[in-house]
Amino acid sequence: MGSGFSFHSKTNPPSPELSLGDLPEGCLASVLVYLDPPEISRLSVLNRAFRGASSADFVWESKLPPNYDSVIRRVFDDFLPSDLCKKELYTRLCRQNSFDGGTKKAWLDKSTGGVCLSISSRGLAITGIDDRRYWNHIPIEESRFGTVAYLQQIWWFEVDGEVEFPFPPGTYSLFFRLHLGRASRRFGRRVCNSEHVHGWDIKPVRFQLSTSDGQEAISQCLLEESGKWLHCHVGDFVVEKFGIPTTIKFSMTQIDCTHTKGGLCLDSVVIYPSEFRERLKLF
Repeated sequence: MGSGFSFHSKTNPPSPELSLGDLPEGCLASVLVYLDPPEISRLSVLNRAFRGASSADFVWESKLPPNYDSVIRRVFDDFLPSDLCKKELYTRLCRQNSFDGGTKKAWLDKSTGGVCLSISSRGLAITGIDDRRYWNHIPIEESRFGTVAYLQQIWWFEVDGEVEFPFPPGTYSLFFRLHLGRASRRFGRRVCNSEHVHGWDIKPVRFQLSTSDGQEAISQCLLEESGKWLHCHVGDFVVEKFGIPTTIKFSMTQIDCTHTKGGLCLDSVVIYPSEFRERLKLF
């Protein structure tokens, strides 16, 4: 016997599902601050909200060096447009930017924002560089500057350099980038001419660096591997404050005059954050 009442179950209409794209751009940007630049770039293509959040100035300012204004003045000499947003500024600084007449290049590591610096052979004081019997500047594709200083033969080998730069706080490593033999390409293949290579395995090369705040480092090694680029580690230095530019003096010498040495390509001196030291083995 049925009752006079009937019950009907009622279900609430399903609410639309929320996604990350529904979050306000400000919230997304607050999350992106904690990610590395490559991760931010990958997320920027997800949707419009992420694209807008990934362009926020405060996101990219957190990736720039704390003294990026000083870096910009040193590298660009105030010739950089003043209306660049922070993302454009970061992108511009990640390029290998030439300064000091093209003898130096500075850039930010794309993944970390760490400051890197390179000084070409033309920006160094090389004993005998004006005498073509000993040294020549030769073009080479594998150089960051397009040319290297090539030593045919000499008794007294001495290279000195100095650079002043507003490095942000951190620990940095300095290297000489060298190559025994002349590398070139023939029929699309890399070849190395080791005709003049001699004298480097008899006595070690001595490397030194000193900084304007009294830090010093000395190292030495025999140069024995022909046909590959060598990053000879001179030493490390620490920058604790960014208010005053750091001056670094460095040298490479082999002045034992009992024998000649030659067949060396001197490409550049590079200064990287010390955390990148292992990366140089890949070059």
